[in-house]
Amino acid sequence: MNVTSQIKQPIFKEMELFEKKFYESMTSQVALLNRITYYIVNRKGKQMRPMFVFLTAKMVSAGIVNERTYRGACVIELIHTATLVHDDVVDDSNRRRGFFSINALWKNKIAVLVGDYLLSKGLLLSIDNGDFDLLKIISIAVREMSEGELLQIEKARRLDITEDIYYEIIRKKTATLIAACCALGAKSVIEDEIQVENMRKFGELIGMAFQIKDDLFDYTEDAIGKPTGIDIKEQKMTLPLIHVLNTCTSKEKSWLINSIKNHNKDKKRVKEVIAFVKNNDGLLYAENKMIEFQQEALLLLDNYPNSDFKDALILMVNYVIERKK
Repeated sequence: MNVTSQIKQPIFKEMELFEKKFYESMTSQVALLNRITYYIVNRKGKQMRPMFVFLTAKMVSAGIVNERTYRGACVIELIHTATLVHDDVVDDSNRRRGFFSINALWKNKIAVLVGDYLLSKGLLLSIDNGDFDLLKIISIAVREMSEGELLQIEKARRLDITEDIYYEIIRKKTATLIAACCALGAKSVIEDEIQVENMRKFGELIGMAFQIKDDLFDYTEDAIGKPTGIDIKEQKMTLPLIHVLNTCTSKEKSWLINSIKNHNKDKKRVKEVIAFVKNNDGLLYAENKMIEFQQEALLLLDNYPNSDFKDALILMVNYVIERKK
C-alpha cells in the first residue's frame, strides 16, 4: 500500500462521499461547463487538502464529521481548483498533472471564466448554508494567496528577497491554504477557538515545509514533472539560493545576480548556478529549515489522544518532506 492510501485509510468512506459531493457542487445548466468540470474531476491530484480537512476534524472530535465538514472540504477544493486553472493561464502552462490544462484545451478566455465560476460556486456553497465562520477562514486564505503571488512578482524584479520576505511569500502563497484546511476541519466540528487556531498553525507549518521541499526539487535530477533549474530560469528566489546569496562574497553575489538576471536562459550557466548553490550548503540549509517546520508541526499534535486520525496526520507531515515529487 502506498503512503497516500495509508493516509486515506481512516477517512476512506468520507473521501468517497466527498468525491460525489464535490462533483455535485460544480454542476451547472451549461453543457460546456459540465464537460469541463467532468474533465477536472477525472484528473484529480492526491487530494491532500480535503484529506487535511477530514483528518483534522476527526482527530479533534474523536472521529466525528458532519455536513459542514463535507461542505468545507468541497469549498476548499473548489477554490484550490479555481486558483490552479487561473495559474495555468497566468503561467501560460499547457500541462497540469501530466494532462492538458484547461487553457490548452479550451483557450484562456474560457479557462478564466471557469476559474471564476468555481470560485463563485465555492462562496455560494458556504453562504447558502450559513457557514459564515468557514467562509471567513477560506476568504482570508484567498486574499493571502493573491498577496503572496504579487509579493513574489514584485520582489523577483529586484532580486532583493531576504529570508524573512521569502517566508512571508511562502506563508501566504502556499501555507495559508493548508492552514485554512486544518482550521476549517476543526471549526466544522468544534467551537473551541484555541484548538481551531492550534490546527491553523499546524497546517501553516506543514505548508511552509511543503514549499521548501518543492524549492529543493529545483536542484535535483529526478523526474518530478518539473525541469531542473526552472525556478532560476523564472527568476524565482528560493531558500537555497537566498541563503547562498547572503553568505557568499560580494564578487560571487554579483556573479549570481548577473547569472539570474541576464543569463537565466543559458543552460550551462543555470547548471553552474545550481552547482554553486549545492557546493555552498544552500540545499543543506534549506533542508534543515524544512525539518524545523516539520518538527514544530508535529509538536502541536502532542496534546491530542492517540488515534488512527492522528497517526495519519503524522504520516502526512512526514510524507510532505520525504516525497519524491
